[in-house]
Amino acid sequence: MLRILAVLAVSLHAQDGATRDNWPHYGGQTSAWRYSALDQVNAANVSKLTTAWVFQSGEIDGGMQVTPIVVDGVMYLTTSRNNVFALDAATGRELWSYHYTLPKGFTVFYGPWNRGVAVADGRVFMGTLDNNLLALDAKNGRELWRVQIEDVNQCGCNITAAPLVVKGKVITGVTGGDSAHRGYINAFDAKTGRNIWKFWTIPGPGEKGHETWSGDSWKHGGGSAWMTGSYDAELGLTYWSVGNPAADFWGGNRKGDNLYTDSVIALDIDTGKLKWYFQQVPHDVWDFDTAYENVLIDLPVNGRTRKLLLNVNKGGFTFVVDRTNGEFIAGWPLVKNLNWISGVNAKGELQGRNEPVVGKNKIICPSIGGGRSWNQGAWSPKTSMFYTTGIEWCEDVVAVPETPKEGQVYFGGTFKLTRKPMQGEAGGHLGAYDPISGKRAWLYEYKYPLLASVLATAGDVIFTGDAEGFFFALDAKTGNKLWSFQTGSGHRGGPITYAVNGKQYVATPSGWGSALAGLLPQIWPEAERFRAGAALFVFALPEGK
Repeated sequence: MLRILAVLAVSLHAQDGATRDNWPHYGGQTSAWRYSALDQVNAANVSKLTTAWVFQSGEIDGGMQVTPIVVDGVMYLTTSRNNVFALDAATGRELWSYHYTLPKGFTVFYGPWNRGVAVADGRVFMGTLDNNLLALDAKNGRELWRVQIEDVNQCGCNITAAPLVVKGKVITGVTGGDSAHRGYINAFDAKTGRNIWKFWTIPGPGEKGHETWSGDSWKHGGGSAWMTGSYDAELGLTYWSVGNPAADFWGGNRKGDNLYTDSVIALDIDTGKLKWYFQQVPHDVWDFDTAYENVLIDLPVNGRTRKLLLNVNKGGFTFVVDRTNGEFIAGWPLVKNLNWISGVNAKGELQGRNEPVVGKNKIICPSIGGGRSWNQGAWSPKTSMFYTTGIEWCEDVVAVPETPKEGQVYFGGTFKLTRKPMQGEAGGHLGAYDPISGKRAWLYEYKYPLLASVLATAGDVIFTGDAEGFFFALDAKTGNKLWSFQTGSGHRGGPITYAVNGKQYVATPSGWGSALAGLLPQIWPEAERFRAGAALFVFALPEGK
């Protein structure tokens, strides 16, 4: 009986979205909560954190945007150019390394960077800058298989996100939303690399939704699913967010809603067939990706518990839908500088569209950098709050008609960030929000955008990092700063927490970089001097604390 209860407890833990000793998936668990049930480090003692170990990757180009994975005391870490390290998670000792060789003379428009790996069944899975997916032996780093998904020289696309691995399948999207390219999501057999299914994010002739693209615009329509998806084992559905259509700012040759761009899509895990979709931004002409994380939470709505999905899009607007069928539940703005729409109606439909104009300057808020970037928020079941960053900034944009050239950049316009937004000063913030109403409990403000992911813990601590190199902790209930540590370079990756032999550790990648970071000097000239780096810092409480 005790054994049965123990197995049941493990099963329940695996489904509740919280991590414990391990950090097994990019978002913590496949529900993307970025929440840990560990509470050895808490609001009362977090100020006593000290460095346990530091690992230097030796590769600062592109910074360090990774979220480390920890499984059974081993940490798996990637660099911007697809090198992989396996480390002892308690000491930082290198166990093995894998060095990927990119083609001679290879260049990439966005990058280089990599956001992490997936680990399952004794294997480590990674997508590459030259659009390959590969599997390594988790014990020694030996390459087991490699598949080329598409010729990078033709598509102008690559894989920068960590794959999602569930039910023996390795699932990955692709970049290329700002290029003349047609996006997709693929599932591969984890043992062999065999392609199991492929879902085109832009439907072709004869497929439902193809009628939402005029002419041949579907062939080069963007629609990249470039961040990691989520998974609900009970429903057998995997959820992915699809980015903007191309060209970004001009939609004159792609009349229609442009499905399934700027949509959350639910796919059958076994077949890849579309079960439902919710399009947040029909006919996007702002480059406001619906590309970010899908947070799976169960909450009461009008007195009845519903299976929900929360997604913050690049336009700074939060959408909540029923994850069983895509029904719109709620929507609320994350930022105050938002004029691209006036809001959404009771069905989640956009109201008061404010679109760029061909040949004329127009101020649009937020800027192309987004009301929030891809760095993930965190959900705490203990406080019932969603913690996420937001950015207050605007741009001066002009739409420009453009002819697509396969695999080439396809913006359809020009933009320049404005130094003064509509309200207040340009900058960033991290807030605690009710996920349904959007009611804010507190707000931590910062003079630059906060571009690292957020970590929430059962110890009522929120962790993230800033552009100037400080990794810091806030009280989850009040937002008060409790602790900070200067790592020497800005933060763009994902902090995690885990335990080895009963000791809790908190880890953060430190290394400033990304295309978005490169925009900051348009408003803040001093951002040109922000220090580069690529190191992992790991913290723990001193013995006896």
